[in-house]
Amino acid sequence: MTGRDPKSLITIARANGGEDDAEPLDLGARVRELRKARDWTLEHAANQAGLARSTLSKIENGQMSPTYEALKKLAEGLQITIPQLFTPPQRDQVNGRMTVTKSGDGSAHATATYEHELLADGLTRKQMLPYRARVRARSMEEFDGWVRHDGEEFLYVLTGVVKLYTEFYEPVEMRRGDSAYYDAAMGHNVISVSPEDAMILWVTSLA
Repeated sequence: MTGRDPKSLITIARANGGEDDAEPLDLGARVRELRKARDWTLEHAANQAGLARSTLSKIENGQMSPTYEALKKLAEGLQITIPQLFTPPQRDQVNGRMTVTKSGDGSAHATATYEHELLADGLTRKQMLPYRARVRARSMEEFDGWVRHDGEEFLYVLTGVVKLYTEFYEPVEMRRGDSAYYDAAMGHNVISVSPEDAMILWVTSLA
């Protein structure tokens, strides 16, 4: 029986998070992004910057070109430098990003050895790939060799009992609440040793 390794999920995640061509900076959108990243209302941000609410609204909507004095107040209110107002965030460091995956709403990817539920599937340019997995496998013979891929990996046992096999270490039995952090380039496989399928949380770095 051949199982697909988690590398396929990493490929999916990278395909969903492809880089876009650079675009000119929209100052208004940049100010709005910085404000929302701080979870500030328009009124609160205006008060912090010492500007009228209507002035900040016009700046964010591109209806007004701010003076240097207004830019200085904005930067001070946001606790950044003026150049940072004109510096778009790094593609892998977007401010204020968040997504919530309700229980059972993840993207399912079943294999012969695992049932993966990819979490935060709608968020692009992730640096981590989180997924919940039901461990079907009961023996190493069910795998087509070692699973190995780029990055580092964190494993946390949610339910049941698993045995973590790695290329350079003795097998480790793990129960609910146990966790492991390891180099994902090292061969690794996980099997369930409890009567029921074990459930685990995996978080893989995409660096």
